[in-house]
Amino acid sequence: MIGIIDWLDSMFDLGIPGLGILMMVVLLTLVGFIGSSFFVKPFLILTERILQKVPLISIIYSSIKDLFDAFVGDNQKFNKPVMVKMTEDSENYKLGFVTQEALLQLNIEDKVAVYFPHSYNFSGELFWCPSVM
Repeated sequence: MIGIIDWLDSMFDLGIPGLGILMMVVLLTLVGFIGSSFFVKPFLILTERILQKVPLISIIYSSIKDLFDAFVGDNQKFNKPVMVKMTEDSENYKLGFVTQEALLQLNIEDKVAVYFPHSYNFSGELFWCPSVM
């Protein structure tokens, strides 16, 4: 552990022990602030538009973006885990995530939409399950 701290401190060797780590923390905070500020947002929008126009890359980019948006960010879809009993006569349960609590647009009032991801989370199954919440 001490070796790691010495190595990090030696990256910015300023002659005072610990000042290199402090300088690294300040620089990382500054880069994070600039990266999340309004200066970078137009460049990110332009890059996203370019990626969406390239044929093969657009499919991969949109799939990965949808996957990350489902788990991280303001539009999280998989933030409510549930256990669903698969059949009445067995004790088998499956772990899933509620994606829609109301299916009123489909005229289904007593069910919720539950997504069951496969092991690699790139695909899965969507079931309508009874709402017992």
